[in-house]
Amino acid sequence: MLNNLKENKFKILIAILVVTGFALIRTFERKLFYDPFLVYFEADFHSIPYPEVENLKLFWSLFLRYFLNSALSLLLIYALFQDRDIFKFSFFVYACFLVVLLSSFYIILHFFPDGAWLLFYVRRFIIQPILVLLFIPGFYYQLQKVKK
Repeated sequence: MLNNLKENKFKILIAILVVTGFALIRTFERKLFYDPFLVYFEADFHSIPYPEVENLKLFWSLFLRYFLNSALSLLLIYALFQDRDIFKFSFFVYACFLVVLLSSFYIILHFFPDGAWLLFYVRRFIIQPILVLLFIPGFYYQLQKVKK
């Protein structure tokens, strides 16, 4: 087991740095990003209308947060699997999700005033690194299946 740790020290170091990066983004989210929905979703948001937002400022803030989380996630995926095909696939999926999620967010925000729960979950996928939690076990399983 000790040999295994020595062999994988690079992967472990990258994983620790990435998790620390995720924690720093989450810890300083109020200072780093414009997001009036942080306060909105802490309140009883079922009975109140959406807050007033500056669309361009909110878009760039959500984009930056998604980009940072995606970059850290892709770094972790590459460090763990060291496979260019997995990295390319992940990059493609992250890019597609960026377009779909940001489009969905603004469609819900502007055309569905009663869609607070839907907005909550779409926003959650934008600001949290949820996809990496799905990709890592999926890729690991796929690689184990290929080895057999």
